[in-house]
Amino acid sequence: MTLFGILNVNKPAGCSSRHVVDRIERHVRPAKVGHAGTLDPLATGVLVICVGQATRLIPYVQRMPKQYQATFLLGHRSETDDIEGEVTVIADAPVPTRAALDQMLPQFLGEIQQVPPAHSAVKVAGRRAYKLARAGKTVELVPRTVTIHRLAIRRYAYPALDLEIECGSGTYVRALGRDLAEALSTGAVMSALERTAIGAFHVADALALDEATLDAVTQRLQPALTAVADLPRVALTESQLIELRHGRPISASQSRSVSAAKSTEYAAVNVAGRLVAILREKRPGELWPDSNFV
Repeated sequence: MTLFGILNVNKPAGCSSRHVVDRIERHVRPAKVGHAGTLDPLATGVLVICVGQATRLIPYVQRMPKQYQATFLLGHRSETDDIEGEVTVIADAPVPTRAALDQMLPQFLGEIQQVPPAHSAVKVAGRRAYKLARAGKTVELVPRTVTIHRLAIRRYAYPALDLEIECGSGTYVRALGRDLAEALSTGAVMSALERTAIGAFHVADALALDEATLDAVTQRLQPALTAVADLPRVALTESQLIELRHGRPISASQSRSVSAAKSTEYAAVNVAGRLVAILREKRPGELWPDSNFV
């Protein structure tokens, strides 16, 4: 049996995302396994696992919006921006009021500039920033644009601040808490993080890692098409499938969905509704296979 699909796993605290991949891989060998959107060991929640040829769809899952519930301790700092590092208490730290927090939140909505944590997987001159930081070297990371769609306070009982966050790809939640606290003339460390959703993948529907078996994975494996649910679909005939399998393009004019969608990228399905290719309009009127799934 060839496995080809998407698995929604609830990552427990205390293990890396790579550990989750290794656990699933042991059950589905020789199928390849990869994850979309790394969670630090401290974090829990949705980790989308791509199985088989679906590993080629990881970039599509990574660009889906993500939802989090995070807890920060105000008046604290650490080199890692979370409690994984050595935490220090800020002497005489100001205690922000709820009104001050409410007033500050809108400044962190939309497209904002964010400097990733020094202890992060961002590469600096070909090396991971966290490896340089652990070696005692100064890490200077440049700001980058991230998108915050929603930011709301769930609970505030100083020093604990619970936030609900919906954001785009590349956002560091611990850096968001750090920057929010600094805007209020204090500091913050993240003490807990749960990713509650990636796109349509929700934690309530996720497979617990300790329940993962070959049978459980097979039963819970979702169609690969769920990874590209945002792409317009093109239903292919058998003759079109043959053309694509030989690396040849098909005419965009033969599909109504193509002309209506006005996109440059499409999810191609066969008569059974199964994802068979990702198509890209590389030339006007021509759809070329960007990925073929046999």
